[in-house]
Amino acid sequence: MLPLVSVIMPTYNRLEFLRPALDSLEAQTFTHWELIVADDGSQPPTRAYLEQLAAPPRVRLIRMPHCGRPSVVRNAALRAARGEYVAFLDSDDLWLPQKLECQIASLRRHPQRRWSYTAFAVVDAAGSVRRAATADARQTAPSGWILERILNDETVIALPSVLVARQLLDELGAFDEELTMCEDDELWLRLAAASEIDGVDAPLTLIRRHGQHAGDDATAWRDRHRVFEKALRRNGDAHLAPLLRRLRAETAAGLARSQAAAALRLSALTTLASSAHYSWRYRRWWRGAARTLAVALAPPALRGLARRHRSAARP
Repeated sequence: MLPLVSVIMPTYNRLEFLRPALDSLEAQTFTHWELIVADDGSQPPTRAYLEQLAAPPRVRLIRMPHCGRPSVVRNAALRAARGEYVAFLDSDDLWLPQKLECQIASLRRHPQRRWSYTAFAVVDAAGSVRRAATADARQTAPSGWILERILNDETVIALPSVLVARQLLDELGAFDEELTMCEDDELWLRLAAASEIDGVDAPLTLIRRHGQHAGDDATAWRDRHRVFEKALRRNGDAHLAPLLRRLRAETAAGLARSQAAAALRLSALTTLASSAHYSWRYRRWWRGAARTLAVALAPPALRGLARRHRSAARP
């Protein structure tokens, strides 16, 4: 029999987190799943562990040369998925035992909803809760049409909390492989425009925060800016267009600031110049532009003094 849920897990090293993540999958009260692990060129200890773990057809391993792009790695696993639904479990996060069972049962009660998510809690490297879902209204999981709530940052969707109908992914396309970061945000905007979401308002997903996360500030701003540009080109909702244009302007300013802070002066000035024609109406863009220019045009000695001051001020 084909599995009902295909669990997609990209991994790259982090063996100390990978084992608990897999244990949380094994502990699920819902058992009609398959696991597809896409290994992004891990080092020998992780590769050896994954080789022992592989047990086709239920647990399959896809070996890849290292690319450092989660979108590419997840999509490789998605192409091998056989389930009616797809769930995402990153190799450093955790599921509580009832997670899949609750989501499947709720989706069966609401057939018009083609994807699902849960509330979540944040845990540290040791697995201790740092912030519960009830501490922030954005970490709850409202149901229905939530595209505007996502854009207004009123709702946050944690990738490992999501369960989505495979047919919906086939219709809309999977992760955008041009994005190094924020590829999940881009997919959520497309899913939220196409279908109601089913929210399970219990923190059944644990998001681990630790010191091994990849990525940098400038890349995050760049890719988030691309997300809003894509949404503007695609979205036919006149009601959302002003909001998307404002978010595009604000992320352009954020990108310029991050480039200036990273001493990429020419890139920062280029970003400001290229975004001015669609951003000049927005006050936050002007504030960001002023901060960018103050950093980018400051003498090197003054920039170095400012960096040392920021470093000394950190706890």
